[in-house]
Amino acid sequence: SQACIHIVDLQAAASREIARATGAEAGYVASGASACLLLATAAAITGCDPGRMARLPDTRGMKNEVVMVRSQRNFYDHAVRAAGATIIEVGLPDRYAGAGVRDAEAWEIDEAIGERTAAVFYVADPMARPLLPEVVGVAHRRGVPVIVDAAAQLPPTANLRRFIGDGADLVAFSGGKALGGPQASGILAGRRDLVMAAALQHQDLDIHWDLWEPPAGLIDKAALRGAPAHGLGRSCKAGKEEIAGLLVALKLFIAEGDAKRHAGWLADVERIAAGVAGLNDVAAEIVNASVVDAVPRLVLRLDRGRHDALAVTLALQHARPAVIVELEDRHGDTIVCNPLCLGSGEAATVGATLRAVLSVR
Repeated sequence: SQACIHIVDLQAAASREIARATGAEAGYVASGASACLLLATAAAITGCDPGRMARLPDTRGMKNEVVMVRSQRNFYDHAVRAAGATIIEVGLPDRYAGAGVRDAEAWEIDEAIGERTAAVFYVADPMARPLLPEVVGVAHRRGVPVIVDAAAQLPPTANLRRFIGDGADLVAFSGGKALGGPQASGILAGRRDLVMAAALQHQDLDIHWDLWEPPAGLIDKAALRGAPAHGLGRSCKAGKEEIAGLLVALKLFIAEGDAKRHAGWLADVERIAAGVAGLNDVAAEIVNASVVDAVPRLVLRLDRGRHDALAVTLALQHARPAVIVELEDRHGDTIVCNPLCLGSGEAATVGATLRAVLSVR
């Protein structure tokens, strides 16, 4: 943290490490997965044109539409819109509405792609439809890149390579969550030209052109007609600490492996379950107990005649130390304990606090 270094050189080193881990041509570190999605969208809109970069988020006259399946819309797609893009929704999610079994299909994405399409945006999830290879096939036939939001798709470790392997052009991962890196960090991996465009809109470019010697592995100066101004992504700055911390976390995540990581989480969940054992008005179930590429969770179903799940959740939040659980439905009877953020010894504290709160009538 006290060493002086050109951040672009550190980012070039990070690019090599991310490329090795993901199978992508290049990689980059920004201040979170959402920041990576902003940079990815900006890169798809401007390419490496410094004039277009300087105009964002004014995208008039540019390819500024991003095609997205309606059932994949979420609050985080604000990052896409912040770059100046207009989201073009496709498909009707009947399978979620309970009106049928269908969702968007590849032909609908194809139909939505036009002369103003900058990218197709895909939110990765085991339930996402159409499947990513189908989406990539349609988009690439039309010469359009695919951006994948994989922020929460670790574990399994194999997902670091899966989306690039399926043909995605840019993929964003959270540096926090299961990866265990700095919370204000995220990974963008993908095509070299698009990562370069993202980097140019993120870096401090208060430079003299004649003195500027960026690392060629990250930024090809010869491909530029001039240096862009400070870009739209400058506010997504990642510091030395975040970049270095994220690279260490990435190496440790890969080295640990899914089985060992799952065993540690499962041990914590079992300790929490032990804390509520014997309570007649609580049914406890561990889910994903044998699925080593997923996070095990403790699901607690409360007797609605004796407990109100919302009131229990609030009581846990007000405890000291506070215990934060997931409330599946604020009007339901189920709370979920996720071990992802627990430190050493904290699972026993969670179990004891749960028992104390649930023992109060």
